[in-house]
Amino acid sequence: MHPAFSVIFLTTLIGAGQGLFLALFGAESLGHLGVLPAPGSEFLALGSLIALIFLVLGLVASFFHLGRPERAWRTATKWRTSWLAREVIVLPAFMGVVFLYGVAHWFGFNPPLGTLAGGYPVLPTVLLGALGALLAIVLYITTAMIYACIKFLQEWHSPLTVVNYTVLGAASGFTLAAAYAAWAGAAGLVNFLVTVAIVLTILGLATRAASLVRNSRIKAKSTLQTAIGVKHPKIQQKSQGFMGGSFNTREFFHHMSAAFLRGMKWMFLLTAFVIPAVLLVVVLATRMDPTGVLIAAFVIQYLGLIAERWFFFAQANHPQNIYYQSVA
Repeated sequence: MHPAFSVIFLTTLIGAGQGLFLALFGAESLGHLGVLPAPGSEFLALGSLIALIFLVLGLVASFFHLGRPERAWRTATKWRTSWLAREVIVLPAFMGVVFLYGVAHWFGFNPPLGTLAGGYPVLPTVLLGALGALLAIVLYITTAMIYACIKFLQEWHSPLTVVNYTVLGAASGFTLAAAYAAWAGAAGLVNFLVTVAIVLTILGLATRAASLVRNSRIKAKSTLQTAIGVKHPKIQQKSQGFMGGSFNTREFFHHMSAAFLRGMKWMFLLTAFVIPAVLLVVVLATRMDPTGVLIAAFVIQYLGLIAERWFFFAQANHPQNIYYQSVA
């Protein structure tokens, strides 16, 4: 498939924003339980703003992929059958909850609404955070299922697509959260966030490698016969489906060489997983100021995820390419 950078930026930006919010809510929850130092309201409010900025940037990027952006709202009407429609509904709902969560912390609106067993108070921010965390997970699933539900694109039609979208987004979000905590002076949270980021990054490497191995072993179900609807056993193609450019030749193929694809694969494996993991381990193993290292880890990982997402789209081999991209 032809990778569209608008969709690449959409999925990577909102993935990082979702992961950052999960990290913030996780830190707040563990703070209430006494496991971590309780993060301040200002820290959580500003972190929510950063998450919201990533989500808004991703939403803006998505509009560059639309031929008629003013009709984008109509997508939501097909929510019963379309994963894209479900994403269109869940994304703004999640953004709204993140906004309310940040506003509640900024203005200190957090009166106890009740008490749970053990004396733990029921706080509005915790309820909003729990709802936001649920919506973040649902958003990961709906975004990934847009691609995983397409049966004839065998590289995408796998549970690993959903797993990878979730784990990679969460990994980048926790790395961002660790960098933010170091920059904001929340030293008590840094080691926890870095540790979770390392686990998610290594898990992401394992699941993405599993998808690469799976895709390398795929046996194509389509042939030249099925591509053109002719069952004759001996078909020889003399020319490309179109002698000039067309929608079919532009939008369903990446136009890059096999060597370029191999290089892109190794580049994203290094930059999205290996290098960030090493930098994160360095932070845990040394007493140096972690801010610069963590910012570098996030930037490198995010650029690696852009390359990973490009490869994700490019690797999907549309059956029509057997006809339109082949020249005898």
